[in-house]
Amino acid sequence: MTEPNLFSPYDLGGIMLANRIVMAPLTRNRAGAGLVPSPLAAEYYGQRASAGLIIAEATQVSKQAQGYQDTPGLYTTEQIAGWRKVTEAVHAKGGRIFVQLWHVGRVSHGDLHGGEAPVAPSAIRAETKTFVNNGFAVVSEPRALELDEISGIVADFRTAAANAIDAGFDGVELHGANGYLLDQFLRETANVRTDAYGGSVENRARLLLEVAAAVAHEIGAERTGVRLSPVSPASGIVPASNEQPQFNYVVEKLDDLGIAYIHVVEGATAGPRDFAPFDFDALRARFRNSYIANNGYDLDLANARLAEGKADLFAFGRPSIANPDLVDRLKTGAPLAQPDIATLYGGGAEGYTDYPVATSATQG
Repeated sequence: MTEPNLFSPYDLGGIMLANRIVMAPLTRNRAGAGLVPSPLAAEYYGQRASAGLIIAEATQVSKQAQGYQDTPGLYTTEQIAGWRKVTEAVHAKGGRIFVQLWHVGRVSHGDLHGGEAPVAPSAIRAETKTFVNNGFAVVSEPRALELDEISGIVADFRTAAANAIDAGFDGVELHGANGYLLDQFLRETANVRTDAYGGSVENRARLLLEVAAAVAHEIGAERTGVRLSPVSPASGIVPASNEQPQFNYVVEKLDDLGIAYIHVVEGATAGPRDFAPFDFDALRARFRNSYIANNGYDLDLANARLAEGKADLFAFGRPSIANPDLVDRLKTGAPLAQPDIATLYGGGAEGYTDYPVATSATQG
């Protein structure tokens, strides 16, 4: 029997993927009026439909959840209709697409909220910047969420997940990574609450697990994934000296829910894989369903980890931006184009839908 490789088909909870290559969620700040995905978004994602799975960019579950200029939402009828054009474009080319649902929490700016403070587990400002008013600015001082507000955030995720299915997505990924709200609750450096959502490993995990349970109940566990970044310092998060117990617990409980996958940033987001000591294999061992590995993968490393049984699917971030034909380039050995850093955030077609596919000449 032939050993699977990166180009082998894969059954993700009953959803057949053409290969094991995942387009990671990538913020591009190109939503139109009303934070509706633009027609260009349908073209952009349609161009990349050869990936086994696309995870569309992080998308707000509510107005309160926004932290960056021109990022899309999934809480209005217009936003649902805009996303439906995207999913139709991907499905027309035989692709599969989930959407990443997020609440940024404290990684936001008052100008996005009528001067109101962003919300967070605790009133601790993140040492980071956000993209607002066509430039980068230091995030605003947040206020701590009241206990009676938390159930509303769970409900917002649940409603957005239902909206995602209405828009034609094959499933959703919950953004529990990179220093955003669900991740903030997990961290003792960002969460100093003394109620049921702070203090212990179990309490700090409560919000993420409540959101995951609500979404799995709403749309099915087989359509639900969660992204985690145990040691990444993204968005002002300061990892504790030993995050292993926290994330071992989270993954055990997600396994109990039977969700489709965990999507794990191994190391520092877009940085070194060995950023801090952590046993990622321990997460894999605690989770029965699919494991998506992320951060610094190339063809050889992905195939090696696959052969070792360490992961099932492999997410590629910036290579997916500059290479709409990433699958073919990896398969043929064509060189990978590099993204134009100046056009990553905001703008129009330039640096978005105008990256060319490889030609026979560029292949060698």
